[in-house]
Amino acid sequence: MIDQEYAPMQPDEIDWKIINLLREKYQNNNAVARIMGISEGTVRQRLKKMKDLGIVKIKALINPEALENQQLATVAVNVTESSQLESKAREIAELPNVLDVSITSGRYDLFVQVLVDSNHGLVSFLTKELAVVKGVSSTESFLMLKSFNKYV
Repeated sequence: MIDQEYAPMQPDEIDWKIINLLREKYQNNNAVARIMGISEGTVRQRLKKMKDLGIVKIKALINPEALENQQLATVAVNVTESSQLESKAREIAELPNVLDVSITSGRYDLFVQVLVDSNHGLVSFLTKELAVVKGVSSTESFLMLKSFNKYV
């Protein structure tokens, strides 16, 4: 992932146009190039550079409502030492079933979004995966019962 403090590059106007076209809908490089009036090679090179730098990631997403026997949940996490906040967030982000981790303000330090097996999956995540992360002081779990305009 990109870390703004160490980012060697920020997207320019052309990069943002490419990003915004791809955010609207999937299009191949040729289609993007035609719309923008630039070469396919330029689109390909810019996308490769942005992928390599962790600025963009291109992948298919699915509506969680279409997933059978899986449950989307958010686990709110507090850590024991705020100086370890970023390292704990990175460590948790590497756990299986974790979709993303956000450092937050307010009552909780981190929000961890997970996709787990619906039958005991959250219990397994909490007791077998998250439990190995030292420095987690408390958690609170929220099951997503129905999502709107959400893709994972």
